[in-house]
Amino acid sequence: MLSKGHCGPALYATLWGSWIFIFSFIGILVFWILINSLPIFGEHFDRYPFILLNLFLSCLAAIQAPIILMSQNRQADNDRQVAASDYQTNLKAEIEVHLLHEKIDYLITNQWLHLVQIQQLEIELLHDIQKKQKSQSPPS
Repeated sequence: MLSKGHCGPALYATLWGSWIFIFSFIGILVFWILINSLPIFGEHFDRYPFILLNLFLSCLAAIQAPIILMSQNRQADNDRQVAASDYQTNLKAEIEVHLLHEKIDYLITNQWLHLVQIQQLEIELLHDIQKKQKSQSPPS
């Protein structure tokens, strides 16, 4: 559930944002209310409006909120770093693709020049063959 990378506020946010914490917290609240509502141990140390319980819950909320906000800020910083890294990677890939396009354009241009030279040689050869055929054919 927890990895080595969690520390400080992120650890608390991970623990307090889990189902285990929610169910155990509900269990503690029910236990507190039962002990102080039913005369199990005789005297009630926190009678019905449960002022001490309310104080604990307020303190818990006052501590949880800033820790969760710090965790969200840290996550936002991590997200910004990842986005910057992704941008650099994408920019590098775009430059590489552009260079590949230039290489392909260069190769295509050279290939066309080579094909034109080959075609000119073929035309010259055809002219030579045609001249030979005319010179070898008997006059009619």
